[in-house]
Amino acid sequence: MNFHVLTLFPDMIRDGFQTSITGRAVEKGLLSLDTVNIRDFSVNKHNRVDDYPYGGGAGMVMQPGPVCDSYEDLCRKIGKRPRVLYMTPQGQTFNQSIAEELAKEEDLVFLCGHYEGIDERALELIVTDYLSVGDYVLTGGELPAMVMIDCISRLVPGVLNNDVSAEIESFHDNLLEYPQYTRPEVYEGKKVPEVLLSGHHKNIETWRRQQSIKRTLERRPDLLADANLSKKEKQYLAELLAKQESKCE
Repeated sequence: MNFHVLTLFPDMIRDGFQTSITGRAVEKGLLSLDTVNIRDFSVNKHNRVDDYPYGGGAGMVMQPGPVCDSYEDLCRKIGKRPRVLYMTPQGQTFNQSIAEELAKEEDLVFLCGHYEGIDERALELIVTDYLSVGDYVLTGGELPAMVMIDCISRLVPGVLNNDVSAEIESFHDNLLEYPQYTRPEVYEGKKVPEVLLSGHHKNIETWRRQQSIKRTLERRPDLLADANLSKKEKQYLAELLAKQESKCE
């Protein structure tokens, strides 16, 4: 997977990418990161890439020329026109399903705006996807891009030491992940659930699935409508809902 980031702050992206799991994946050749400084494509002697908005208003707007030129230069270098993801609170909210789709791409371009945004004409010319990390406003698109890159990277084969991890974490089958435990067996009077010490793998798997369903109902019930549940798991959910209703009466 090759990530390309069009940004005014390439160091911010590089510093965040070259650590932990993603950093090791780069060393193994599983991931690559190319940061493109949009300022390098400014035609202004002071390397300015922003100007006042037509029609008035607060703040500055990034000019279309440097943004488009940086993308076209990238396309010439890699010999293709990859998808361009624009980080904006106006976009579709990023989630695990989107991450899984994007992880199938060979190259992805993340466009990070700043100031009051980017001239609309640049967006119309090069952007293919508008994505958001939530209904709030940040100073730039770098942090959202880093969040998405981290999430997508985990789905690239070989990036995680145990590839199964990416399949059983939160949002697998639209369920939250079950609770995890490690040593010591007893901490502050709280014991590890007995089933996890039993060595009975089928019982452990059943317990974990039930815990995922229970936790999702408690914390993110909105996910359950699209959850992938077996007949027995649907029955277990129905029992939980019945208990929940009886408590409310």
